[in-house]
Amino acid sequence: MSLPFTILLLLIFSISSSYFTSLGHCKIARLGIFPKVLKNAPDGSQKLKKSGLEMYYFNQTLDHFSFTPTSYMTFKQRYTIDFTHWGGAKANAPILAYLGGESSLDSSLSTIGFLSDNGSRFKALLIYIEHRYYGKTMPFGSAEEALKNASTLRYLNAAQPHHCHRRIIRWELKYPHIAHGALASSAPLLYFLDSRPKFGYYYIVTKVFKLFRHQETSERCYQTIRKSWKEIDRVSAKPNGLVILSNKFKTCAPLKGSLDVKRFLGTIYAEVVQYNRGPGYWLTNMCKAIDANPPDRQIDILDRIFAGVVATLGKQSCYDINMSTQPKNVAIAWRWQICTEMVMPIGYDKQDTMFQTAPFNITSYVDGCKACFGVAPKPHWITTYFGTQDVKLILRRYGSNLIFSNGLSDPYSVGGFTL
Repeated sequence: MSLPFTILLLLIFSISSSYFTSLGHCKIARLGIFPKVLKNAPDGSQKLKKSGLEMYYFNQTLDHFSFTPTSYMTFKQRYTIDFTHWGGAKANAPILAYLGGESSLDSSLSTIGFLSDNGSRFKALLIYIEHRYYGKTMPFGSAEEALKNASTLRYLNAAQPHHCHRRIIRWELKYPHIAHGALASSAPLLYFLDSRPKFGYYYIVTKVFKLFRHQETSERCYQTIRKSWKEIDRVSAKPNGLVILSNKFKTCAPLKGSLDVKRFLGTIYAEVVQYNRGPGYWLTNMCKAIDANPPDRQIDILDRIFAGVVATLGKQSCYDINMSTQPKNVAIAWRWQICTEMVMPIGYDKQDTMFQTAPFNITSYVDGCKACFGVAPKPHWITTYFGTQDVKLILRRYGSNLIFSNGLSDPYSVGGFTL
């Protein structure tokens, strides 16, 4: 089948991270650092009103791969179309399609600039499609039902969304004759057990902090963070050490162990590097706060660290160190994905010198997923299904119309495809 216009797809590979995350009774090693959405971004609905985007809902099939009665159930999949600049099919004007990541479409509309920046240039029709199980695209009628347990979450995997997108824009990744090209932004397709990179996610986090410069600041921010882990250990070993740490970091609940605050801080440092946006940029704000006083002044190292926390998260009466910074529904859906298919071996390796070494452990990872959902992940499924073991050979034969873009300060760039 040929189409009278060109389709260019924008693939934003959105990952969630930080080292550990909790969901009630379970602990799972975190894998990326949250969907790539700018936190505190303006409400997407406001952008809809201003730009004239039109919202639609498509009757989507629940299961594209089986023939049971349940598989033929449908749900409403949300997408928007922007006709503002489109030159029309007769002019062979392209369609730019954003295939939503692990976040609400509202958030994506506020932060994805590639389509809006290039729509007028190419006289393109712009389509934004929301990922199943995120935002308002919920099977079974509600988020409460869709995210309830493994029996309802089973329809959230890497393969199903591709067929959802195909049905909306008559495209599926396995049929390249339908799409003219695709841009994969920050897609860590080489970050799996079968193709793990030499350096990991936190190597980039370390590198960015280490190279940070702001006026008189050199490596002080990096060195302060690096030294803080031993100070946390030293304080926590005291008779009332955990109470001291709870007071120092103004935690909303008493700490159960020093690892709680370490996970909390590790998450923040990773977020600061992965996002690093907004007025003044997060990294600058954090390091300026940590380095606010000269090193020769007797200021507690953990007070400096806490100042960086406040500069990043804002002044609060207390800090809930166990709460995900992402919406609850997003966190649950993403945890399911990393406990089934998206198994990325992200840990603190010896090269990640800003952190204490804690390599990825597949055994504890599997145990955490079983405790959380009652399922064991399939760590080799992604590389088997998408065939990325010899990605250079595959792309040389079939991928001349694919663009892989990676920002080298993006922690996921270590798993991206670069020439």
